[in-house]
Amino acid sequence: MALSPLNQRRWANFKANRRSFWSLWIFLAVFGLSLFAEVLANDRPILVNYRGQFFFPIYKFYPEVAFGGDLRTEANYRDEGVQCLIATGGLIDCWDDPAGVTKDAADGTYKGEPVESGWMIWPPIPYSYNTINNVGPAPSAPDAQHWLGTDDTSRDVLARIIYGFRISILFTLIVTAVSSVVGIAAGAVQGYFGGRTDLIFQRVLEIWSGTPSLYVIIILFAILGRGFWLLVLVTILFGWPALTGLVRAEFLRARNFEYVRAARALGVSDARIMFRHILPNAMVATLTMLPFIVAGTVGTLAALDYLGYGLPSSMPSLGELTQQAKQNLQAPWLGWSAFLTFTIMLSLLVFIFEGVRDAFDPRKTFR
Repeated sequence: MALSPLNQRRWANFKANRRSFWSLWIFLAVFGLSLFAEVLANDRPILVNYRGQFFFPIYKFYPEVAFGGDLRTEANYRDEGVQCLIATGGLIDCWDDPAGVTKDAADGTYKGEPVESGWMIWPPIPYSYNTINNVGPAPSAPDAQHWLGTDDTSRDVLARIIYGFRISILFTLIVTAVSSVVGIAAGAVQGYFGGRTDLIFQRVLEIWSGTPSLYVIIILFAILGRGFWLLVLVTILFGWPALTGLVRAEFLRARNFEYVRAARALGVSDARIMFRHILPNAMVATLTMLPFIVAGTVGTLAALDYLGYGLPSSMPSLGELTQQAKQNLQAPWLGWSAFLTFTIMLSLLVFIFEGVRDAFDPRKTFR
C-alpha cells in the first residue's frame, strides 16, 4: 500500500533525523528479541531429541515418564539424571546404576550409552527469570555462568532484565496508547463545544486530579490482589488527563478559525470537523508531550515495583531489581544493571518520539 504524499513527507522528515531513525531500529531489534525471551533465557531446552522423536519443552509440558523416568511431574531438564535418560535413550538406569551416570572424561558420553543417543539444544542463557541456581552466596558477582551476576535469591540478573524489559515496554505501550486516546477525545470535546460542557469537564478533572492515586492502588491491591491488567487499568484511569488540557487549548484556539466555520456552514458533522480537520493541526503539540508521558509511565511502573505495589512478585520487574540494588550495596552489579537498562530504554523511546514530533510538524522540512 503506497503512502500518501503527506505521509511520504512525514516519513522523509523522520528519516532525516538520524538519531531518531537509528534509535527506532535499535529499539525494534531489542524489543523484538525480548518478545522471544523464552528462547533466549529459559531453564528448559528449546529442542530435545529422545529416541528419534523431537520435543519442544519451552512450549509444551512433558512429564519425566516421557523420557523413561518414574515421575509424572514435569521433567527437570537441569537434573543430571534426566539429562542421562535423554542422552542414553532411557536404556541405562541413571539413578540406581552409578556406572550409568558416569561421564567419560574424553568425550563426555555416558558409559554404556547406545549408538543413537539423544541430545538437547539449550537457550543461550540456560536460566529463566525465576530459576534459582544455588552456586554460592547470593547475590553472586558476574562470571561465565551468570553474565550479570545473580540477585539476592540466586536468580540470573540478565534473564530477569530480558523478561522485565518486555513487560515494561508492553505495559508502557498499552497504557500510553489507551490513555492518549481517552485524553485526546476528552480534550477535543471540551475545547470544541466549550461553554457548559467545558465547565463540567473542568470540575471533573480537578476532582479526579486531586485523588491520591497511590492510596487508591494500595486499597485496590489489598482487596483484589496484584495483577498486570489491574495495574494497567488503574494507571490508565489516573493517566488519561495528561493530554486533556493541551488538546483542549488547541481546540479552543482552532474552533473559530475560518476553515472550521466554513465546514460548519457546509453541514459537516462535528465529529468530522473535530477529528479530521482540527485534530491534525493539534498533533504537533500533542506529540511533543508523548515522550514525557512514555517516560512517566515507565517511571510509574518502576516506582510502584520499587515500593512493592506494582506487578505480582512472581513476575520479573526492573523496579524490583532496583530495590534489590538498594538493599545490597555490596553488589554494585545490581545497581549498574538496573541503571543502564532504564537509561538505554528511556533514551531510545525519547529519541524516537522526538523524530515523530518533527515528522508531524508542518513547519519543519529536512533535506
